[in-house]
Amino acid sequence: MRSPSQSSSKAALPENWQRAGFGIYIHWPFCAAKCPYCDFNSHVVDSVDQSDWQTAFLSEIKRYGAELPGRVVSSVFFGGGTPSLMEPQLVGAILEAISAQWTLANDVEVTLEANPTSVEAGRFSGYRDAGVNRVSVGVQALNDTDLRALGRLHSMSEALSAIKLARDVFDRVSFDLIYARQHQSLSDWQDELHRALAMEPDHLSLYQLTIENGTAFGDRYARGLLKGLPDEDLGADLYFATQEICNAHGLPTYEVSNHAKTGQESRHNQIYWRSGDWIGIGPGAHGRITVDQQRISTETALMPSLWLESALTGIGESKRETLSAEEVFQEKMLMGLRLDEGVEVSATKDPRINHIKINELSDIGLVSLEHDRLRVTPDGRPVLNRILRDILTDG
Repeated sequence: MRSPSQSSSKAALPENWQRAGFGIYIHWPFCAAKCPYCDFNSHVVDSVDQSDWQTAFLSEIKRYGAELPGRVVSSVFFGGGTPSLMEPQLVGAILEAISAQWTLANDVEVTLEANPTSVEAGRFSGYRDAGVNRVSVGVQALNDTDLRALGRLHSMSEALSAIKLARDVFDRVSFDLIYARQHQSLSDWQDELHRALAMEPDHLSLYQLTIENGTAFGDRYARGLLKGLPDEDLGADLYFATQEICNAHGLPTYEVSNHAKTGQESRHNQIYWRSGDWIGIGPGAHGRITVDQQRISTETALMPSLWLESALTGIGESKRETLSAEEVFQEKMLMGLRLDEGVEVSATKDPRINHIKINELSDIGLVSLEHDRLRVTPDGRPVLNRILRDILTDG
């Protein structure tokens, strides 16, 4: 006999991937240099045997294909690290293996993250021919001084050339910028964002610089050597200016850090935020899959050599866990409330939500609850973590 937790978990997950999407994330862990702000799983090495990595990736794709037959792939995302260091033929082999295991949606989105050095940008046509139809370019700043401070290897002119080339090659192009940088004033950021928008992007990812433990910036900050960071008031001004300027240019916020023209939202990331299913392949990649209506989390080894060995000799996963109904609900709220569309909740029945707090936050304009859809308002987004702590109670 099933426990109440098991029953509710199954009842809550009627093949959610069919509604929210099924994606595949491929993690390429290698970079030409480690950026001082980066806490992603990235590594700098002298050389990489891409044929071994191809064998490992294809083995994992085949294994998951046997476990999850009959799926329709709505998105493939090559992330990293620096996936634009992958040879185009490796990208093509991975996409061919995916299409051999599953049906690809007619409008499948295939994204590859790229750094805008001239060598990598020159590979764009090869990636397009391999099946990539969307590129996300890691620009990060539009002046050479700040690019050097961020540890980036490209110049502003290379970034602008890469964006132009990407738009010539691909139908869909996004690029990233980091704000709240050292010694950056509000007017500095406003001018930079206007210059970015003058390039008429379809999608922008705009991240406020955060100082993470274990990074070079984190070490400098702990020693009092990271000067010129914005205070809390300036950080808030930078955030709200970002929203105002992007909205005025037709790129509204659809997620806390992402802006897009209507229809140009990142479908892959929407799978995460809408609690769809995705397979995570590669060092440090996480996944969420539904098997027999049970929500399962997967993890892989962080070290590239360990993941490669395990994928070549057996299974690339290092951990697999069935999530409880309470954990599924927590993830749904944590991820879904990042989206402008919010999440569906029961306005009166779900005991895991603090309805008194929701009413209080609604009264001061930080959240809204209409027709069983809970949303965080634009004023509430800067304090999203606090809102989540307030409204979620122990199940």
